[in-house]
Parts: sequence; structure tokens; C-alpha cells
Amino acid sequence: MEAKFLSSNRSNISSVPLPRHLPKLHHLPVLAVLTRRPENITGVREKLSSKPVDNIAELTRKTVYNDNWFDQLAINHLSRSVQAATGFRNSKTGYESLVQAAMDASQKFNLIQQRELVLQALDSAFPRSILHLIKTVLPQSKFAREFFAAFTTFFFIWLIGPCEVRESELNGGKEKNVVHIKKCRFLEETNCAGMCTNLCKVPSQTFIKHSLGMPVNMVPNFDDMSCEMIFGQEPPMSTEDPAFNQPCYKLCNTSTHPFFPCMHTGRDL
Repeated sequence: MEAKFLSSNRSNISSVPLPRHLPKLHHLPVLAVLTRRPENITGVREKLSSKPVDNIAELTRKTVYNDNWFDQLAINHLSRSVQAATGFRNSKTGYESLVQAAMDASQKFNLIQQRELVLQALDSAFPRSILHLIKTVLPQSKFAREFFAAFTTFFFIWLIGPCEVRESELNGGKEKNVVHIKKCRFLEETNCAGMCTNLCKVPSQTFIKHSLGMPVNMVPNFDDMSCEMIFGQEPPMSTEDPAFNQPCYKLCNTSTHPFFPCMHTGRDL
């Protein structure tokens, strides 16, 4: 399924004040794209070895994605939104372009700016009027939480990788409000815990809460690169969130960050 909307109304998300010297966002017409879930998961596979693998080999084993044209359309749209927000363009295509755009943000901006830029990109990628409508017709409820979880597994495999809905206990009852991501595509491609928390986890939690009225706690597992999105659960403060206390991977791609060296350096894999 593909839905295209002209983005004519953008709002400023009140999360972190935007520094004055950030590059001006170019207000160009953009399309918000949703993609349908692949009919089967054969388009996603991993390079396997006939020999037993240890933790290092398991993490470095590359997942191969065969993105269809719907996936490519969504990926390129989000990549262009991030590039417009940062002001740095790249000539790559597909997921490589999105990763490069994220790398530019992590290497050229400090922590606060990184999160704000991603919020700008998300705000431009999805029409505000559509988000407001969803927020209105789907107020906080068990149905809404389960709907968002199911929706994520159907329409965002291109961004986060294969995932499934899982059950959890909330408010004294059981709900299917958790999205379990087997191996996060973004974390695998960037290979950086700092980029995971600063360019994905924090801004995504903020955007979903402010735009859709739905709190969500994203819980990455840096041991196996899996992640859980728990809809309906408020994320802990960053000072109490275990995700910010994790050392980074030994081969972290941004350990020499000029403004904000990765908080997670030193992880011995």
C-alpha cells in the first residue's frame, strides 16, 4: 500500500530549543510514503556460516535486504528529509543514502542539534494534518496501542528490519503492544550505540508522543542488536535509562566524533 500526501503544513516540535546557527530547513514539497509489508520475508536474509559463531561473528554477520521499489521510495524520501534538515547532501541511494545522512548529522552537529534535526526531518516527512487526524481518532487506549504496534510491523520493515508483535502486561492486563525487532537495520548499518540513542531512540520517542499522543519506550539490546518498542509506556529519564549507560561497540563508526565523542566507547566485543 502506498499513500502520497503533499506536505503543506509543518509545525515546530517543542522538545529541545533549536540553536540559532543550525542550517535553514529548505521548505520543499515532500511526500510521505508508507510501504506495504512484504508478502513473505524472503526478501530479507542473512549470510550464514557453516561454522559455529561467537558473539563477534554474530554481530558482524551482515543482513542482506532486497528492497522492492516501494521500500526504495520510502527510504529515499526519509533520506532526503534528513538531508534537507542538516543541509548536507549526498549522492548515494537507498539505505546507504539514509545512513550517510545520519552519519553527517552525527559528525557535524552536537548532541542537542542531532536530536532536533531528526525531529525536523520527521516533521517534514509526515504531513501534520494526517498525524493530527490519527491523534484525534486514536486516543490513548488498548486498541490504539495494539494498532500502532501492528501498523509498525506492516509498514516499517524497510526502516527497522523484520519485526513482530509481542504481548506484555500493562495496567493490570495483557496487550499486544510491543514490537520486537529481531536485528535493527539502522543499528546494524551504523554500528554505533550513540547514533542509535541520539538519532533514533530519543527523537522517535519524542516525535511519536507529540505527533500521535502515544508514549513509546524504545529499548535497544546492544548485545544482539535487537530492540523493543513498547507502546503506552513512558520512557525513563536519560539519566536512568540503561541504554545511555552502555559502552559502544569496539568498531564504532563515530568514536572520533569532533563535537560529541560517542558516549558508548570502550565496549569490548
